[in-house]
Amino acid sequence: MIANPFRNSVSSRVPGIPIAVEVSPVSAEERYFLEGPRSRRSEFFMTLRIVQDFIHGFRVLHFVGPCVTVFGSARFAIDHPFYKIAREVGRGLGGLGFTVMTGGGPGIMEAANRGAREVGGKSVGCNIELPQEQQPNPYLDRHVTLRHFFVRKLLLVKYSYAFIVMPGGVGTMDELFESLTLIQTRKIEQFPIVLIGKQYWHRLVELLEQMVKAGTIDPADMNLLLVTDSVGEAMAHIQKHTIEPFHLHRRPVTMKRSWLLHE
Repeated sequence: MIANPFRNSVSSRVPGIPIAVEVSPVSAEERYFLEGPRSRRSEFFMTLRIVQDFIHGFRVLHFVGPCVTVFGSARFAIDHPFYKIAREVGRGLGGLGFTVMTGGGPGIMEAANRGAREVGGKSVGCNIELPQEQQPNPYLDRHVTLRHFFVRKLLLVKYSYAFIVMPGGVGTMDELFESLTLIQTRKIEQFPIVLIGKQYWHRLVELLEQMVKAGTIDPADMNLLLVTDSVGEAMAHIQKHTIEPFHLHRRPVTMKRSWLLHE
């Protein structure tokens, strides 16, 4: 097999500017896996490392209880209005008895985890190893750090009965549409998805409405989303579409907290 000379760097795609920027071994490993076929031996051991990521995540998160996952940008500082709203979201979910699950990083993720902790709720995170090191935020009762985004996305969906999507970037969009696709195709139950921030999301809603007009999605698919500015409305929507339909209830547990357990 011919070695890839660019396997440990990111090359500029601008014509005439062959710049290579060094990245971490973690990033290089994932790109190496996604760059195409390698030797069978190489792909076998890479698969074992991926399975190790899954098993590690399953072991850490197995007993966290039913969750609501909060997606959103890592870039909002503590004084930003979206940070404050996400903190209120975390309080609301903790008050309902859910475990608040996030990507475990700063910004919206930190705010939601922090809000849950403030009301005695349980708070967990699925952190990701990045070239620019992302540390788990300090408001997590339990967390797992993963190598691969696709493993992280699976875990963020696997334990959740609802998804709240705060303003964010391409990563947040990826997580939103991953969740929406799984619900639309019945790979998971019809769990509620709440987009908070009408002004932020209005262009996306317009695009989805255009998809309905073009026939690429069904009109009923729009019912899978609630777009709101009200945290109270979001909590009422989640309570109506999760706690009641899935027969969730509070039960004392051994970790000195109560949270929702499947009946």
